[in-house]
Amino acid sequence: MKKLFALTISHLVFAAIGFAAGIYFLPILTAPAAPSVSQMMTAESQAIYTGAFKKDLKGSDFLHWGEGTVSIGKEYISLKGSLAPGPDYKLYLSPDFVETEAEFATLKPKMLPVGDVKTFENFVVKLPENIDPAQYTSVIVWCESFGEFITAATYQ
Repeated sequence: MKKLFALTISHLVFAAIGFAAGIYFLPILTAPAAPSVSQMMTAESQAIYTGAFKKDLKGSDFLHWGEGTVSIGKEYISLKGSLAPGPDYKLYLSPDFVETEAEFATLKPKMLPVGDVKTFENFVVKLPENIDPAQYTSVIVWCESFGEFITAATYQ
């Protein structure tokens, strides 16, 4: 009986570890290629604003972080840097800087969803035509599936 209990528990533990590993690694395995050098140069060349994603924000941790230079223009928002891998990342423009899940939840009704972030080493997200980044001050990466703050930067 003890042996059956131990086997059941060990199998459940390893199944849980496998499931968690799948959630973590699946976005990495299915991510599209990072933007090309020419795509990055195009996005950066039209930038009006820049900001910095930093790993040491209050809401960031070893699984949820971003670092690098984010460039904001009239057509594109791009990152020259990296993000912690994860599923369902969304890019938002915000009227105020936030750095925790609670702050994000409070301010989300005033934020503007821009698009999906699908790569973790550099990204370029095309801005819809009706969006004016001058109306906002910060850019935020948020994991929609798990309600996790990833990173944010002030650009003006």
